[in-house]
Amino acid sequence: MAADPKMSKENFSPPVEVALLTSPHAAVDRGSDEPAAPPIATVTATGPRWWVDLTPTLRVLVIAGLLIALGYLVGALAPVLTPFIAGAILSYIATPLVAWLAARRVPRAAGAVLIVLAIGALIAGLVLVVVPLVSSEITEIAKKMPELITRAQTEWLPWVNKKLGTTLSFDLTQLKSLVQDNAGAVGDLSAQLAGSLKLGGQMLLGIVVNVMLLPVVMFYLLRDWPNLIDGIDHLVPRAARPMVRNLAREIDAVLSEFLRGQGLVMLALATYYCIALKLAGLEFWLPVGLVTGLLVFIPYIGFGMGFLLGMLAALTQFSTAGPIIAVAVVFGLGQILEGFALTPYLVGDRIGLHPLAVIFALMAFGQLFGFVGVLLALPASAALLVALRVMQRSLSEGERGPTSNAPPAG
Repeated sequence: MAADPKMSKENFSPPVEVALLTSPHAAVDRGSDEPAAPPIATVTATGPRWWVDLTPTLRVLVIAGLLIALGYLVGALAPVLTPFIAGAILSYIATPLVAWLAARRVPRAAGAVLIVLAIGALIAGLVLVVVPLVSSEITEIAKKMPELITRAQTEWLPWVNKKLGTTLSFDLTQLKSLVQDNAGAVGDLSAQLAGSLKLGGQMLLGIVVNVMLLPVVMFYLLRDWPNLIDGIDHLVPRAARPMVRNLAREIDAVLSEFLRGQGLVMLALATYYCIALKLAGLEFWLPVGLVTGLLVFIPYIGFGMGFLLGMLAALTQFSTAGPIIAVAVVFGLGQILEGFALTPYLVGDRIGLHPLAVIFALMAFGQLFGFVGVLLALPASAALLVALRVMQRSLSEGERGPTSNAPPAG
């Protein structure tokens, strides 16, 4: 039987699903003698054919299995992933600066080197300045704590009883002796940790390797960031690219507003606390101001730690109530400045990450994956938030669909 000319090689054309996976020149090469390449997987407008054929229950099980496998992999590779994830987060924050330099004819490689050197100098300066100052402050507070307890028992408590008409009394002798006996131990805690075998052996080697690897990771990510984004985009099937791109844009909006905006808030608050505490006469204004400003990214907890450190320093330094109240006012004004001016202006209200959600994410991911989990907490929370928003929009559109498409009555 003669072959149908419509089915000859010259007139054969692959189906639409196959054309999605072939090269852009596939339509021009249809008349060649080479047979068409077999498709890797049939793709429809909603995703791969095997995914479309799955029931909703199986899809949920597949996604849950992939998330569990990913979590296990991250937990197993946590020590190795630390410099890469930290470098990726810092590169994500700093890539607009490299793009700004590239727009002014600075090569991306040179811009990446400049940004890496600037971030490295900033981090090294903070560590070299803050850590010794905080350590000396803690030592000084520990030494003066017995005197502070005595003043609380002999001066402050009688004043409170007189003003409020109460008869409060506490036996703080044992607490005073306990603090006095352990004051030296508190001051030497960092030295003991640094000299321990655990920190001085394999753990210290891992820290050194991570510190050396971090700028290398940052350089290559900052230099090749556009190419990496394009490469990831090309790995996504064409039919799924619009959906993936929309998700990526929403996640980027959440993360960029939070990370870059919160970084500006931290810088502004650190500057404010340092200047205000110095004007208030606090001796340890620099470490207290930097710690309070840099820890503000943890809602309430960061401010609470800074406030506690500052008030302890004020109570051990001043003998009158005026300067102590001035330090407390500085922290109160700082909280008002953060909540009503800096955060709404620099971060915005579109993020949707509740403070309790941020705290829970940091603690939960830290418990599961250690320091890597702390780094992954906010990006993962942002992705989950965007996924929930997309799911909510899909459900809302599904509920409105039948009513909007219903035929008119009569």
